[in-house]
Amino acid sequence: MALSDVKLRMLKPADKTFSESDGGGLHIEVQPSGTKIWRMRYRLVGKQEKVTLGDYPTYSLAEARTWRENCKALAGRGLSPMALKRGDPIPYDASPTVKELAQSFIQSWCIQTHEKLKAKQEARKAVDTVEAFAWRWYSEIVEPANSNPRNIKRVLEKDVIPAIGMKQIADVTVTDILAITDKIKNRGADQMALQTRNVLKRLFAYAIAREKTQFNPAAAIEAKFIAQAKSRDVALTSVEIGKLLRGIYQSSINRSHKLALHLLILCMVRKTELIEAKWEEIDFSKAEWAIPSERMKKDKPHLVPLSRQVLAMFEELMSLASGSEWVFPSRGSLNKPIAHSTLNVAVRALDIDVRDFVIHDFRRTASTHLHEAGFNSDWIEKCLAHETKGIRGVYNRAQYADQRRGMLQWWADFVDSQIEEGRKVIIGRFGKAFQSS
Repeated sequence: MALSDVKLRMLKPADKTFSESDGGGLHIEVQPSGTKIWRMRYRLVGKQEKVTLGDYPTYSLAEARTWRENCKALAGRGLSPMALKRGDPIPYDASPTVKELAQSFIQSWCIQTHEKLKAKQEARKAVDTVEAFAWRWYSEIVEPANSNPRNIKRVLEKDVIPAIGMKQIADVTVTDILAITDKIKNRGADQMALQTRNVLKRLFAYAIAREKTQFNPAAAIEAKFIAQAKSRDVALTSVEIGKLLRGIYQSSINRSHKLALHLLILCMVRKTELIEAKWEEIDFSKAEWAIPSERMKKDKPHLVPLSRQVLAMFEELMSLASGSEWVFPSRGSLNKPIAHSTLNVAVRALDIDVRDFVIHDFRRTASTHLHEAGFNSDWIEKCLAHETKGIRGVYNRAQYADQRRGMLQWWADFVDSQIEEGRKVIIGRFGKAFQSS
């Protein structure tokens, strides 16, 4: 029976090599390794010869059948396809018609083989790019073993793939890794640079295990040459809160960015959650900000009750947004939010007498002062969108909406009192909205 593509795909390897015929001398040879090879048997001057085309599916069934007819035509005119494929010269005494047929066969063979090999190499290269292999590693290793793989996904999407995604995994150098980590450090995110190096170290360790490369460029860079791993414990004092906010409002920072930094302190949200906020998330009538699950670290929606001060700031920001859907539209385009590095750059530019801190310390600062003021820890953790672990977390599903609203109003008033000095000059327009409340 003639072969079909379905039958070819269904052929399974056995302990020994076996063949399936398509007729006319053409057959597919299935090796124990699973490789399927097209071969052709024909008779020339009473002797049997055999010639090989190549493997399936690199050479399709239709191509193999065309090749069979060409081989039969050559053999019928006394020429050996096997000899021509091997590179033997065409007999000088062959007729012009036979010579033309032989040359056409050789040319077709060479061109087709070259194209097939090139396509095969390109396909192999595509599989071995950093981008392709990174997502293979992510799906095979990271997701099954990590309860919260989003951080690693962000590292790949934000910093790794844009920089080296199209490179072959075996071609990545130490210089490539340093270029990535240096760029992150220039954003003022030393610890993120270190985390990215660690992600790359794990990625290339897997690449070595899968025999895609023999060298781990990330492991060649010691962690101490990127950043010192440390657990931060900076919580600003009440005096430092006042100094910081006065410094922010007295600076030349863009007005909306001043409000953004103030909101980070009052709302206790992460920087990304704030700068990617859209107006559709803000309910002015209910004084609530509903952050959807896809923008939260734990993939769960988060509700932020808005104090009078925060509500007034959002009202001012709406007038500054120029009709954009984003609360903090980019200066260059109303169709996207400000860059992730914008607020970091603004903070680094401040000339104030406050100890070294980063934006993420605002959350710790709020938590510290609220705990010291005696507020319930569950309310505070819910404001931070932290999950309570263990049995307590399983049974404690309360949102504490009313309690959190009261606590966040107390916090806004507390922060407000720290910047009372020179307030009319520093705070500006939004201050009037809540002074009369």
